Amino acid sequence: MFRSFPDRLAALPWRRQLLLAFGLGLLSALAFPPVHAVPVLLLSVPGLLALAGAQQGWRRAAWIAFGWGWGQGLAGIYWVTEAILTDTANFWWLVPLAAPALAIAFGLFAIPPVLAARALPAGWPRVAGFAGAWVLAEMARGVLFTGFPWNLMGTAWAFAALPVQAASLIGVHGLSLATMLLAGLPLLRGWRHWAAGALALVAFAGFGTWRLAQPAPPAQPVRLVLVQGNVAQEVKWRQDQRLPIFRRYLALTEGAAQAARAVDPEARIAVIWPETASPFLLTQDPEARRLAAEALPEGATLLAGTVRAEWGPDGRASQVWNSLAVLERDGSVPAVYDKAHLVPFGEYMPLSGILPIRLVAGGMDFSAGPGPVTLAPPGLPPFGALICYEVIFPAAVTPSPRPDWLVNITNDAWFGVSSGPWQHLAAARLRAVEEGLPLARAAQTGISAVFDARGRRLALLPTGATGTLETPLPGADPAPLFARFGLALPGLAALLCLLVAFVARHRATPDMKA
Repeated sequence: MFRSFPDRLAALPWRRQLLLAFGLGLLSALAFPPVHAVPVLLLSVPGLLALAGAQQGWRRAAWIAFGWGWGQGLAGIYWVTEAILTDTANFWWLVPLAAPALAIAFGLFAIPPVLAARALPAGWPRVAGFAGAWVLAEMARGVLFTGFPWNLMGTAWAFAALPVQAASLIGVHGLSLATMLLAGLPLLRGWRHWAAGALALVAFAGFGTWRLAQPAPPAQPVRLVLVQGNVAQEVKWRQDQRLPIFRRYLALTEGAAQAARAVDPEARIAVIWPETASPFLLTQDPEARRLAAEALPEGATLLAGTVRAEWGPDGRASQVWNSLAVLERDGSVPAVYDKAHLVPFGEYMPLSGILPIRLVAGGMDFSAGPGPVTLAPPGLPPFGALICYEVIFPAAVTPSPRPDWLVNITNDAWFGVSSGPWQHLAAARLRAVEEGLPLARAAQTGISAVFDARGRRLALLPTGATGTLETPLPGADPAPLFARFGLALPGLAALLCLLVAFVARHRATPDMKA
């Protein structure tokens, strides 16, 4: 008789097992945007569980889990190197270190789910326990050490609106739970498990089809104009380029806003510039405000990404914020949002008194804003502002009172031409579905896009394009289940899977214990 798959894996030399786990983790990253090769998980996840189950001790199983998670993290966030390449003169030594070092976190968070699975009998208890523990680890990754919920397994389905409609009920973490349960099917014997998996996929597709077929809420009386200046990060803050960059945004704004006004003379126009699009301190530079206001037609408002500063007695900036400023045509600034969730090493230096390096541009940390707020400037429906990666945090993007739409401004020029902008875009689509709110996303070099409240993409400007998007502002849906209960539903589902699996451990048949 042929030996079982785990026995064959156990017969491999230890280093080959570890290398195989790393390779399977690399393979699993193909399920993420922009590839979305979800079927690779049917090989990668069973391979991980089989390798871990074949180990005699928990330490080696933990190393298998780390190797797999490190491989997935490395393949999923390789684009971090692109950010360093914008300043190789100072940070060349980080090029071979940054992505592997950041991927260590992915490896560490893969260990608890694998050890939990190893403690369970083979069969459905192991698969269910692993899926539940994986989702709880994902949730922890989104909170611990400031949180980094990037490339959650549920984002594998964000290639279109239909597959992600269930996120309105259970969020991206619920999609992760379903994904890992389905990925474990090859480890289960009998056609009933495959039939249950097929039925689950049909149910998800049916719910998505039904939800998308429901009448869309009426569009709001606003026309959006998203401006993508396509400014490379290497030249963004060069002194000789600041005025040309500003003029580029002004010219794009004036032309697109006038075209939008011609389409609908009665609508309010919301012009959106990306994160730190203004090379000048827009809220504190009267001349910059005047020029920007003059580019706006009557009845238009500018939502612009800009740096904001507070000056000390010595004339130097004592604090700086990464902000979104609301600018009216008369040059007034009725509202400002300061980014609250800052990027470690990018916007502030953790342990700055201990570590001898400075990675933050200009050597000065950004200050964090007070948190999510609903902005309600005159003439516009109230909106929630999200700057850069604030959009990747499930159940943490919608302030109170609930806004009518979300605005995400970002500078993905750091990512270059890589998978990073597509992964960031997938997170934005999922937030629109989870919250039942339309989302407008303006990116410095792309990808700029507009999603309706069900995650349907209405307009898109790809990476590397210079131009504008003009579209009506879609209406908001009533708050869906996930928007009302947040992480409680997927968290309880994950805990239930884990609990049922460990209860089954004490009732396992000899076949399940094999």
